[in-house]
Amino acid sequence: MDEPLQDLADRFSQIASHYDDKHDSEEKPIYNACASLVIDHADPRPDDVVLDLGTGTGLIALALAENAECVVGRDISEGMLEHARSKAADNGIENVEFGYGEFRDPQYDGEIDVVVSNFAFHHLTDEEKREATEAIASLGPRRFVLGDAMFFNSSDPEEPLFGHGVDAATVGMLVDALTDAGFVLTAVERVHDQVGVLVAELAGDDATADADT
Repeated sequence: MDEPLQDLADRFSQIASHYDDKHDSEEKPIYNACASLVIDHADPRPDDVVLDLGTGTGLIALALAENAECVVGRDISEGMLEHARSKAADNGIENVEFGYGEFRDPQYDGEIDVVVSNFAFHHLTDEEKREATEAIASLGPRRFVLGDAMFFNSSDPEEPLFGHGVDAATVGMLVDALTDAGFVLTAVERVHDQVGVLVAELAGDDATADADT
């Protein structure tokens, strides 16, 4: 792991034990609305394997486990992963597997049907976001659901919703990255001027037809 990535991992490991509580703020309704949309749009089938990138404490992964065959959670922070494993054990959820993985290298060799990510993509630069999108496409998922900070209007708002550490992209840049990687955009959910959810299917996949029915 390179040094900036290690620093990020260490920072999140330090706050893992109280990370779930930190959303008890004015941002919580926005965060929760975004997470709910990611879960709804992921909509896994009973035989689907779901990959949750930047899984954190497992909020999305554990919610999707009820309807999927298996959920694979990947994160760079061991502290966050330990907390996710503890939550899974406490709730008796056995069809989840948490381990180290990066956006551009999830470190999972199995078949993936759905990829999700919620409020983690913003830690990447625009170039890294493009590389990550290509890496996700190479896994061959039916669907990719991305919830995160993103700009629907100005990329330099007078009142930023998030502070230091959030490298949000414009919706246009993210859509371009998705289409360049072979995805077809099927839904755009605007949660806030600076937060949204993008849903994409791999071009030519049967899921694109399913999404239109």
